Amino acid sequence: MGLHLIVLGPPASGKGTQGRRLAQDLGLAYLSTGALLREAVENRTPAGVEAEPILARGGYVSDQLMASLMEPWLETNQAGWVLDGYPRTLAQDDFLQQWLVERDQRVDAAIALEVPKEVLVDRIRHRVECPDCRWSGQCVEVDGACRCPECGGLAKARKDDTLENFLSRFDEFSLHTQPVIERYAEQGDLVCCDATAPVDEVAAGLLQSLQSLSTDGQTA
Repeated sequence: MGLHLIVLGPPASGKGTQGRRLAQDLGLAYLSTGALLREAVENRTPAGVEAEPILARGGYVSDQLMASLMEPWLETNQAGWVLDGYPRTLAQDDFLQQWLVERDQRVDAAIALEVPKEVLVDRIRHRVECPDCRWSGQCVEVDGACRCPECGGLAKARKDDTLENFLSRFDEFSLHTQPVIERYAEQGDLVCCDATAPVDEVAAGLLQSLQSLSTDGQTA
């Protein structure tokens, strides 16, 4: 059975970039809950219609709505995964941990990406996302034609990446997600990471920190 990892941090801290890298390096499934929600909005699913106005103002959708989206994905990816941005609240963490306990599984580690607020603001101003494969990164990572480095799609700024929305999401993170991080710290399952370093350096450090977990998981 593979590892079960969660990546937590404020908006623009690099959860998507580092989550994808970890999943690829460790052979795990990867899920961005933000991308999952935006896809539901674009496809006009019932969940997407409910979530759209909440996301537009930079808020968090209800725990019940997130559970309805997460459960089918979790059921089909039990062999191991990296969750980007979930759980965002203690109630969501309660749901996830109960789901895992019922299957004799657990969260092996929670990764907290730490970035100063002023750096996050600068990243938001230069962030782009590919609507085709959901790659997310900075303008400097795409070519002059704004082509996604993963699939070649046209990367562009996200509609919700305004300063106002960032400040709202940051406050939501401080209020709701910081207690989740503190819970994993108390459990002894938290890996803290200075995510202001270059992407490759952060990725290498995280992989080294998780290497013993990976070895244990593969031999279990």
